[in-house]
Amino acid sequence: MDGTLVGIIAFAALILLLGLRVPIAFALAGVATIGTFVMFAFRTGAFAPERAFRPTSSLVFSNSFDLIHSYDLSMIPLFVALGHIAYKAQITTRIYRAARVWLSAIPGGVAMASVVGCGGFSAITGSSIACASTMGRICAPEMLRMGYDKRLATASVAAGGTLGSLIPPSVLFIIYGIFTETSISALFLAGIIPGLISLIGFLLVIWIWVMRDPSAAPVEAERISTRERLAAAIDAWPAVLLFVIIVGGIYGGIFTATEAAAVCVSAALLIGFAQRRLTIASVISALRETVIQTTSIFIIAAGAKIFVAFVALTGVAGDIVGAVQAAELNVVVLMLAIAAIYLVLGMFLDPIGIMVLTLPLLVPLVEGYGLDLIWFGVVVIKLLEIGLITPPVGLNVFVIASVVGREVPIDRIFSGIMRFLTIDVLVLALIMAFPILSLLIPNSM
Repeated sequence: MDGTLVGIIAFAALILLLGLRVPIAFALAGVATIGTFVMFAFRTGAFAPERAFRPTSSLVFSNSFDLIHSYDLSMIPLFVALGHIAYKAQITTRIYRAARVWLSAIPGGVAMASVVGCGGFSAITGSSIACASTMGRICAPEMLRMGYDKRLATASVAAGGTLGSLIPPSVLFIIYGIFTETSISALFLAGIIPGLISLIGFLLVIWIWVMRDPSAAPVEAERISTRERLAAAIDAWPAVLLFVIIVGGIYGGIFTATEAAAVCVSAALLIGFAQRRLTIASVISALRETVIQTTSIFIIAAGAKIFVAFVALTGVAGDIVGAVQAAELNVVVLMLAIAAIYLVLGMFLDPIGIMVLTLPLLVPLVEGYGLDLIWFGVVVIKLLEIGLITPPVGLNVFVIASVVGREVPIDRIFSGIMRFLTIDVLVLALIMAFPILSLLIPNSM
């Protein structure tokens, strides 16, 4: 049976299952397993199912086993644990408090502090949704109590939460690196400049918003002394230390990304207990949440690994690469088409689902054009960031909506998000037009 035909049918079936809300892990593994069985059953021309059981089971179990036992994959539970432990130890919340104190005199300062807090939280946790959820509980209610415009109060946190995908460490970068066999350490470093540009862009959106409509952000009457500002900055030192260990250790060649994660988990535990902000009960709670979150990621990754092996077996990726190259599309048209695919999928699927669905086909295509996979990884993650706040299924927007409840309707949050989406698109264009923004730091390692 023609492998390309099987591959096309499998992709159609997968999209149908996802449309029916079948969990993506089961959809990936199920379609890949059935497709692999069909390929092996028709290997000799006639349908011989008895010859397909053993090779199918071998492909399915060996690929999932190899992935789960991957050394690089151990980064995910470590960084997820780091985020939960840092939150329990109040390390991440002190970033927001320091920004809150320093930016209080600026119009829209609390909204800006929420974005800075999200950036700092992202530099420790690596999860956009966790960032939006945690910072949303802290920042959004405070801004609403102060009388901030409801759209500004909620949209700034939802947009700021997306920084968790780009600023290292990032769970999405880890998954991308594993499936494309690229350096995860280099990917982490590649996300720094684009992440900072995105953060600055969000601050600019808030500033322009408030300059145009001063009533959107009430000015705080309370004056904060220089001593209080210094105390708040000093209080945030644990977060700075953890970020320096991750980025400085990787850049300096002292640690691999996995080793940096392990060192930071140990450091967060020591700091939390030394400052008496951690208890045994809170650590157990953090580890329980880590297990739940990590398990869901691992199940999706295992299903994706099986699907990638199936796609390689069909040869459909090679056929698509050949067809695109025969069409002689230039790089600009290719990247615009890829961006359009991700933006459309981002309206309906979660980031991990989009990545594992598209990478088996797009990576061979990008390699065929001679494009850098590290740079392409940053482009992909930025596109996934945009999907997190794109209607109708912007996950970060729904997270913030669940925090504020009925006080702010979800359509109001989306209306505020559009201003931040404009900046996201501009940053994406910069990253695509100037690859040096992504490659400068990793190339200088």
